Amino acid sequence: MSEVAIRVDKLGKQYHIGVPVVRYRTLRDTLGDQLVLPWKRRKEQRESGTFWALRDVSFEVERGQVLGIIGRNGAGKSTLLKLLSRVTEPTEGCAEIHGRVGSLLEVGTGFHPELTGRENIYLNGAILGMKRIEIERKFDEIVSFSEVEKFIDTPVKRYSSGMYLRLAFAVAAHLEPEILVVDEVLAVGDAEFQRKCLGKMSDVAQQGRTVLFVSHNMSAILRLTEEAMVIEKGHMVLRAPTAQAVDYYLSSGFSQEGKRCWSPDELPQDTAPFVPVEVRVLNPAGQISDSVRSTEPVMVEMEYRLDASITGLRVGLYLMSTRGEYIFTSFDTDDPEMFENLAVRPAGHYVSRCTIPADFLNEGRYVIGLNASSFRVKRYFQDEQALTFNVDAAGAPGTHWPEPRLGPVRPRLDWIVKAV
Repeated sequence: MSEVAIRVDKLGKQYHIGVPVVRYRTLRDTLGDQLVLPWKRRKEQRESGTFWALRDVSFEVERGQVLGIIGRNGAGKSTLLKLLSRVTEPTEGCAEIHGRVGSLLEVGTGFHPELTGRENIYLNGAILGMKRIEIERKFDEIVSFSEVEKFIDTPVKRYSSGMYLRLAFAVAAHLEPEILVVDEVLAVGDAEFQRKCLGKMSDVAQQGRTVLFVSHNMSAILRLTEEAMVIEKGHMVLRAPTAQAVDYYLSSGFSQEGKRCWSPDELPQDTAPFVPVEVRVLNPAGQISDSVRSTEPVMVEMEYRLDASITGLRVGLYLMSTRGEYIFTSFDTDDPEMFENLAVRPAGHYVSRCTIPADFLNEGRYVIGLNASSFRVKRYFQDEQALTFNVDAAGAPGTHWPEPRLGPVRPRLDWIVKAV
């Protein structure tokens, strides 16, 4: 009979919005507040609201299982991991954790900035309850994986975000916790490091350790997990085999009308001065459409506003399959002449439009991701699953045969047949 590593029962976390932060209090403050506490509590309730980041979530994870957790930004994924890692206390419900937990919730989790990389490795091992001899046995392997040998005796506050992440992941993955909790580790770091992370997490899973893995990278979720759960607006809406969960996630919550609009409360504060307004798919007649023909060109428009001028802005799209496989990436300033002409984009209202040529996409459903950034300076906005649309292959090359064509593209190629 399999053992349960994690058992969650009706777990919930509520936050109060607008309540002032309480400073350190003296005895005089505490005694004085007893006289005005009822009045203050009523006033705070009037001026503030409550927000359930997570509500009524129940599930079990067996020992040795790798469970993926997927959902939109703000759905409650990170809140769940923080509760399981005991970073914060639940408002309701409970969770049982059977085993030592290693967490990588964000860059540098559990690191003390004034300590060196070496000292932080030993500190994290001690927090996990490991003996010094156990940490020493793993030390060289951790440093080698992180590739920060030259800086291991430097205070980590001087590390770049990439170095921070390399060492943090190496520590979390190599100090042998029974349960590894990882939140979007692939969001930072270069492609080579991401491949190393995926390889190491695969090794951890094969060693029989329990892994909870949050990511917006559907390819990584499909590769590493056999089962996943989908969280929407603080609730678990589905737990199923990974392929089924990914299909549900990518096909739900998107506009079914060929367009997607953003309301102000959906936008992070750090998007300014870039303000996304709408993305839409247009057919050759210029009409917004959820379904287009493979034999006709399709246009994708991104409408946005700039509240101030931006230097080096590029607005682009990622085209992906519903399984998260990238087909292509394109930006509105890929052409050098366009890049020169738009070196500084003044404040105003804009539309960036690109055309996907006819006889290019195969039949199926596709995902559009959006990005607005200044290269190596700042990413203003990114939505990796902004919109989906369908492609109908009627009339495309080879449709006189009933067999499905493999692959996401279906180009009309020129063939010559001659006798030799």
